Amino acid sequence: MPEPLDVLLSLCAADALGAATEFKSPDVIQARYGASFRAYQPGSVFGFAPGEATDDSQMVVATLLGAARGEGHAGVLAAFREWLAAAPPDVGGLTRQALRLTFTEPQRLDGGALAWERGGFDGAGNGGLMRVAAAWLLGHRGAALAREAAVLTALTHADPRCVYASVFLTAFMEALADGQAYVAAVQAALGVMDSLDARDVLVEAGVLGLHTQDAHRAFRGREREARAQVRARVRSGLEGTVTSQSGYVLDTLEAAVAHARRADWWACVEPAVLGGDDSDTVACVVGAVVGARGLSTPPELLPELRLGHSWPGWDRGWIATQHLPNVLARAARSVAGTASSP
Repeated sequence: MPEPLDVLLSLCAADALGAATEFKSPDVIQARYGASFRAYQPGSVFGFAPGEATDDSQMVVATLLGAARGEGHAGVLAAFREWLAAAPPDVGGLTRQALRLTFTEPQRLDGGALAWERGGFDGAGNGGLMRVAAAWLLGHRGAALAREAAVLTALTHADPRCVYASVFLTAFMEALADGQAYVAAVQAALGVMDSLDARDVLVEAGVLGLHTQDAHRAFRGREREARAQVRARVRSGLEGTVTSQSGYVLDTLEAAVAHARRADWWACVEPAVLGGDDSDTVACVVGAVVGARGLSTPPELLPELRLGHSWPGWDRGWIATQHLPNVLARAARSVAGTASSP
């Protein structure tokens, strides 16, 4: 079984590779970098230096820092707000809105549902999917992993397509880490997704509640179709289809499933990087999946790997291999301690 730290480093390294090609077209990428992409490169539109990972990895680590507080999901949200307050170079619009809506009431967990309401129930970006690997990294497994994936995602992205995509992804990671073959792991993860009543989980957690009754009704009316859409895009990804590398959650999920089925780490991650558009996020998700498969991050990528921002708990200049082990260990200990409390 792969170590959580190896999976974390894999997703961060893949994200950092994709930083240079984000929002570029494949033709522009090939003209600038060539047909192969096997090292960190300059050119990030947000000013990330070669070897710096973007908001995707930063929010994974922010989730870990929040979990280490031992304050449940309110602690995770507090860590997200500290990250946002430090003015990171890149923040998704829905993420920003969700975190700001309940800023003056930090114990509320329904900012994602409120943001979804205000957007006319039309926001299904990949801002939850990009960081939900943290649920597996924290040691959640089985039914607890599915519930945690749903809640962590809906803190900012409450659309059922986002929620069920994340439930699938983390269950997929678990099945792969347990040694299941790729296709079998897909089927197992789809089964987990189909069996979860995510709406009930979100109500119990306080993500859907008295202040978000419209969102509750919208979620209830759309969750069956959302599951069907996730299932269809996962299966098309399994066949190698990449519709787009846009920021739409189902595009990202499909592309990740398609890329991550290949033979080795580079064969999986490099096409995501060369595909451009939201390449850092697609590559980050691919990195999480291939890490769960046990494919090792190329060692030449590790010495310069950093996160491209400073905020409480993390400094931009820190080398990831030197500091992520402690961040992950503190978070995992806190979660394990909470789970064992009466």
